[in-house]
Order: sequence, then C-alpha cells, then structure tokens
Amino acid sequence: MKSSTLPDGMPILSRGRHRSPRRGACFMELASLLAGERWSDHPSCTHPLLGRLARMVNDYTSDAGRRQLTADVTAVVGRRGDEQTDVRLAVAVAASTILEVPDRTQRVLAAGLIRAEQLCTESGPELAGIGREARLALDLVPAAVAWAERLDVRSPITAEIFAVRCAPTMVRCAVEGVMATGAPDRDRRLRTLLDVGINACPAPSETPVPAARPARRSRLQSSAAAR
Repeated sequence: MKSSTLPDGMPILSRGRHRSPRRGACFMELASLLAGERWSDHPSCTHPLLGRLARMVNDYTSDAGRRQLTADVTAVVGRRGDEQTDVRLAVAVAASTILEVPDRTQRVLAAGLIRAEQLCTESGPELAGIGREARLALDLVPAAVAWAERLDVRSPITAEIFAVRCAPTMVRCAVEGVMATGAPDRDRRLRTLLDVGINACPAPSETPVPAARPARRSRLQSSAAAR
C-alpha cells in the first residue's frame, strides 16, 4: 500500500467536479493543484486517457475507499504519455479485468482488444509486445471473441481512430464492469485498475544533470604540473 506524500491542508477527495479546493477535489483536480496548473479535472499534466480512468475510479469508489486513492495522486502528475499510450493503457486495463466482468462487458472489451491487436500488427514491431498482450487476453475468452468477430471488426484502423473511439470505451467498460460484478472488494479492484493504468503510462523522465565542467587551474598550478 502506498503512503500519501501530500502536504497537510490539501482538499479532501470526493465525487464529481468542484468549483474550488474549498469545496473538495476529485482525483484529477487534486493532481492539477499539485502540478501548479489552473484548477481543473482535465489538467495537462496527465495523459487524457489516464485522466479519464482516474476520474471514473474516483467517482465509483466509495467515500471510505476514496481516501486510499490520495496516495496515488502524485503518481499521475507529469505522466503525459507518448504516441503508444492510448493503445498500451487500453490493452492493459482491458486485459486485467476481462475475466472478472460480466459477459456483456467482456464482449465489448474483446472487440476493443481485437482492434488493438490489429492496430499493433499494422503498426510494425514497435507495438508487437502490446499486440501479444492483447492476444493473450483474447485467448482467455473465446466465446466473447467469437461474438465480437461476428461484428466484422476487421475494417481498417488507425491510431487516431483507436484513440478516439476504442480506447475510451475500453476504459469505461472496464471500470463499469468492475462495478457490475457487485463484488464486496470493488474499491480494491478499482484502485488496482488505476494502478494498472498508471503503470501503462510512461513516467516523467528526469531532467538530465549536465556534467560538471572541470575547474580551471591557476597559472601557478599549471606551472607546478609542468615541472
């Protein structure tokens, strides 16, 4: 379990949007505050798909469980992602929940994973690992795959279409699927799902420290070295 490193006096996490920190904060509003950005539940410090996942987890988690999410807020600050984040995060989230969610949700996730695998295949070796992860998840749910393939989901796919249409749906269905199970440990499962999303989004790279220039030697030191 992560421990919170937030300073004292931070607003309390609660459901929904808030006008100001005095009224509380959702997960991403608190992230905007920590990042020094304008107060917003869509701050630029976090990749949009990860932000969507965090907002949904925040809103679906119980009041008691939401307090545990505070420790994760700092982990999303600076995770702006890269060109692979939409497909990587969507596949990770879908693969981690596809066996736990109801059949109806399982089918939607399978359709998304099929599209993700297709995109990875067409994009070349740089996405091969993500494609294999999608295939491993699909092999676990053959009935859902058979249903999805009847929809003829093999039409051309691009990274842009996947990011706009597929990835957000996969994230939404994964979260709603966890809730639909009715499991008593839904808060724990939601937080685990958020951790999966965070780990799928590249961490902010550290600013390299420039190498120190060697100190100039005085003329006296240079003369002594030459002797």
